Amino acid sequence: MSAILLDGKSLAGKSEAELLQRVDALKGKSGGKTPILATILVGDDPASATYVKMKGNACRRVGMDSLAVEMPSTTTTEELLAKIDVLNTDPDVHGILLQHPVPEQIDERACFDAIALGKDVDGVTCLGFGRMAMGEDAYGCATPQGIMRILEHYGIAIEGKHAVVVGRSPILGKPMAMMLLQKNATVTICHSRTRNLPSIIAQADILVGAVGKPEFIRADWVKDGAVVVDAGYHPGGVGDIELGPLAERASAYTPVPGGVGPMTINTLIMQSVESGEKSLG
Repeated sequence: MSAILLDGKSLAGKSEAELLQRVDALKGKSGGKTPILATILVGDDPASATYVKMKGNACRRVGMDSLAVEMPSTTTTEELLAKIDVLNTDPDVHGILLQHPVPEQIDERACFDAIALGKDVDGVTCLGFGRMAMGEDAYGCATPQGIMRILEHYGIAIEGKHAVVVGRSPILGKPMAMMLLQKNATVTICHSRTRNLPSIIAQADILVGAVGKPEFIRADWVKDGAVVVDAGYHPGGVGDIELGPLAERASAYTPVPGGVGPMTINTLIMQSVESGEKSLG
C-alpha cells in the first residue's frame, strides 16, 4: 500500500499565492491599507525569536505588514496586559499573536484571554475555544485548524471515523478534538498517563500525535490503513510519532518536517487576512 503524503509545505505555498491576491484586492478597496499582524515576543528565547521571525516573513510574502513588539524577560503580567490593550484598541492592527511560552512570572492564560476576540487570529482565547466548540464563529487555533485544512484538501474522510488525539494542551490537543468532533468523528482524547495507550491507538482510523515527546507513539501501535497526523517537531527532525515504518502501512501521513508546521503559520496568516478583510473591506 502506498500512503498519501499529506504535504503541508506544498499546500501552504498554494495558499500564500491565493492570499497574496486577496491582500492586493484589499489594498485596492481600502486605499492601500493592508492587514497588520502584531507579534508580541517577551524575553530572549532563541526558538521563540525564530518562530516570530518566520511569521513576519510569511506576512511579507503575502503582502501584509507585521508589527514586531519585543518586551524584556522582566515584563510583568500587568505590563503585558497593558500592551495587549493598546493593540486591541489600535484600528490599524487586525491580528495579535502572543508568542508561547512567556516567562514564568507572567500569567499566560490571563494574557491570552485579554486578546480581543476579533483579533485572536491564533485562536488562543477561552472565548474563542468555547465558540468554536459550540459551532459558533471564531478563529480556530492555528495548528489544529491547519491540520483540518490539510485533511480537507486531501479529501480525507472524517465523518464516522474513530479519531484518537494523543495530547490535551489548550492550544492543540483539546481544540483538535473539538474540531474533529464538529466534523462528526468519534473522538478519544489520550495523553501520556492514559492506561493501555497502545491498545487505544490501535483502534484509530485517524491518529493525531500532539503529546510533545519525540517518537512517543511507536509505529507498531498504529493499525494498517490509518491516517497519521504528526503535530510534533523535535531536534533531529522527528515528531511525536515513529513515522518511518508507517510510510508503507498508513493510508496517509504528514511528514516531519513539511507537514503540519507550514500550515500552522499559514493558518495564522490566513486568519489575519480574514480579520483585515472584515475591518478594511
